[in-house]
Amino acid sequence: MELDTALLSRLQFAFTVSFHIIFPSITIGLATLIAIWEGLWLKTHNPRYLQLAKFWIKPFAITFGMGVVSGIVLSYEFGTNFSKFSDIVGPVLGPLMAYEVLTAFFLEAGFLGVMLFGWQRVGRKLHFFATVVVAIGTWISAFWIIVANSWMQTPQGYKIVDGQFHVASWFEVIFNPSMPYRFSHMLLASMITATFVVAGICAYYLLKKQHTEFAKKGLSMTMWIALILTPLQAYIGDLHGLNVQEHQPTKLAAMEGIWPEREKNVPLLLFAMPNMETESNDYQVGIPNLGSLILTHSIDGEVQGLKAVSPEDRPNVPLVFWSFRVMVGLGFGMLGLAVLALWLRKQGKLYNNRLFLGSLALFTPSGVIAVLAGWYVVEVGRQPWLVYNLVRTSDVVSPLPAERVLFTLIGFVIIYTLLLGVYLYFMRKLVKKGPPSMANLEQQLIGMNAPGYALAWVKNLKEKEGDL
Repeated sequence: MELDTALLSRLQFAFTVSFHIIFPSITIGLATLIAIWEGLWLKTHNPRYLQLAKFWIKPFAITFGMGVVSGIVLSYEFGTNFSKFSDIVGPVLGPLMAYEVLTAFFLEAGFLGVMLFGWQRVGRKLHFFATVVVAIGTWISAFWIIVANSWMQTPQGYKIVDGQFHVASWFEVIFNPSMPYRFSHMLLASMITATFVVAGICAYYLLKKQHTEFAKKGLSMTMWIALILTPLQAYIGDLHGLNVQEHQPTKLAAMEGIWPEREKNVPLLLFAMPNMETESNDYQVGIPNLGSLILTHSIDGEVQGLKAVSPEDRPNVPLVFWSFRVMVGLGFGMLGLAVLALWLRKQGKLYNNRLFLGSLALFTPSGVIAVLAGWYVVEVGRQPWLVYNLVRTSDVVSPLPAERVLFTLIGFVIIYTLLLGVYLYFMRKLVKKGPPSMANLEQQLIGMNAPGYALAWVKNLKEKEGDL
C-alpha cells in the first residue's frame, strides 16, 4: 500500500493536538477553582479552603507543564507539515498566535512562580492576586486559540492579495460568527472537566474513608458547581448548534447523520451506522421529528443534508456522528450525576452512597473525553477544508516524503505515551499522598504571618479530628 503524505500529516497533527488538549482542558478550570478556594480562605479563614487550594496546586503545576511542553510542538507542525497553509494564512493567523504568547503566556509565566512557590514569601493578598492573574491568563490563552480556530471555521474580515489572506477588519476576524459560541462552550467545558476531576478524586477518598472532611468539602462544592454549569453548557451547546447549522451545514448534517439534500421532520437518531458508500444510515433508531425541533426549533423544520454537497466535500461522517454522541452522552451523564447529588444531599446521603461515589469516581476523566470528542466533531467535521470553503487540506500539505512523516508520527506516539505514563504516575503519587494535614497547615500559616483567628480555625479542627 502506498503511503499518503497528506493523510499521515493529518494523523500526526491530530495525535499531537489531541494529546495537548487534555492538559489545557484541566488547567483552565483548575486554575479558576484554586483561585476561588484561595479567595474563600481569605474571606472566611476556613482552613478547608486553603487545604483544597494547596493540594490541587501541585496537580495544576504538573498539568500546566505538560500543556506547555506538548503545545510548543503544534506551532512547528504548521511550518513543517502544512508550510503552504502557513504561507497563505500567515498574515491572519500569525498575529493571533503571537497575541496569545504576548498577552497570556507571558502573564501566566510571570505570576506562576509566585503562585507555586510564594506561599511563605509574599503576603496573602499578593499571592491571591498572582493566583487570579494565572487563572485569567489561562482564559486569555484559550480566547486567542479559539479565535484563531474559529476564524478557520467561519472566516470573516479578510481580503485575498496575491493568493494570501490579509486582514481587512481585525474586529471581524476576532469576533467571527462562531467565536462567541465556541469560546463560551470551551470555557464551560474546561470548568466542568476540572470540576469532575476534583469531584472524582474526592469521591475516591470517601470510598476509601481517607481525608474525609477534606473530601466532603471538595465534593460538596464541585457538585454545586456542576449543577449550575452542566445545564448552562447544554444551553450554550444548543446555541452553538444553531450557529453551525447556519454557517457549516455539512458539518451539522454529519453530526446528525442526515443524508437527503433537504429533509423535513428530521428524527433525532439515537443509534445509526452511517454508511458513506451507500449514502445512508444502517440500523437507524431515532425519535421522529425531535431532530427538527432541536436543530430548527420547529417540529417540521427543514435541514440541509450531506447530499447537498459532492462526496469529496464531505467529512468522515461515522467519526463525526459518533464523536458527537460521545460528547453529548457524557454531558448528560455529568448532568445526571449533578442532579443525583442534589437529591442525595437533600436525603443526607451525599457522602455515603457508594453507588453514587463509585459512579463519580469513574467519571473523573469524563470531561477530558468529552472535550476530545467535541474537538473531533469540530476538526473532522470541517474537512476537507482547513479554512472552511476556501482552503482545502490536501492543497497545502508540505511536499515531504511519506516515510519521513510516518517516522515522526511513530516517534510522537512513543514519546507522548511515555510522557502520559510519567504524568499519570506523578498524579497518582499526589493523590495517594493526600492533602496537607492540619498540623502542616498550622506551621505554614505561622510562616505566612496569618492572623490569630485563622490559626484558631486550624487548632479547632485539629482538636475535633484528633490531629494534634
